[in-house]
Amino acid sequence: MSEVSEIIDTEVSSAQDDGILTEQYLTFIMSGEEYGVDILAVQEIRGWESATPIPNSPKFIKGVINLRGTIVPIIDLRQRFDLAEIEYGDETVVVVLRIYTQNGTRTMGIIVDAISDVYDVPIGDARNTGMGDNQNSNFIKGLVTVNKHMVILLELENLLTIED
Repeated sequence: MSEVSEIIDTEVSSAQDDGILTEQYLTFIMSGEEYGVDILAVQEIRGWESATPIPNSPKFIKGVINLRGTIVPIIDLRQRFDLAEIEYGDETVVVVLRIYTQNGTRTMGIIVDAISDVYDVPIGDARNTGMGDNQNSNFIKGLVTVNKHMVILLELENLLTIED
């Protein structure tokens, strides 16, 4: 997806010009809300293709794909967040994420409705949700306001844990 690469390249160069310490987030849309993931964790963005189902896996695991010899589990983020299901369309994409945890490297794909943008977020600008401790709040790193709208930043280490 060359348009995403162009967006990322443009945003990286503008962040360096400002002199403000920032973190970059790739954002995507689900159920009318904008979510963001750390751009450094994004390995690849792919169009939706069916995955090989795995028996007895949680409902939000759509299966696995073979990505250049690596088996990558695919999570339907709508189901993971208990949002209404929709049919996958032309804008539906899989964002392949790679994070480094104390248990080693983890690679997973998340199915999202559509890619939105890349934002530079000043370090320390993310605010607490104030929602206490519930299942979905464990997936949220914080909230930021970008261009007068709220973006939900996701905590990838918790999100990419398959256990409920």
